[in-house]
Amino acid sequence: MLRLRPGASAAYDEAHRAVWPEMLALLKRAGISEYSIYRRDELLILALRAEDFDATWSRIENDPVNLKWQQAMAPFFAPNEGLRPGERFPMLEEVFYLP
Repeated sequence: MLRLRPGASAAYDEAHRAVWPEMLALLKRAGISEYSIYRRDELLILALRAEDFDATWSRIENDPVNLKWQQAMAPFFAPNEGLRPGERFPMLEEVFYLP
């Protein structure tokens, strides 16, 4: 879960209509097979499939393409609150899935 700063929704949506090809390639190379971002007003819910989230994110987080993307996206986000020890993002536990 992430929260956008008030007024950032349109620019955030626009940025995600044209995600850099090298960022998309990095996500797939790191082991992400599916990735969706849902938005309701300023609330974002990120849903992705990866065999091991921590291992996958470790391959992504310090990659130069990701660092550049995160720098470009940073102005859109409100500060993260409520992180639990060791969390990179506030995480949700899946309690139901219908394949």
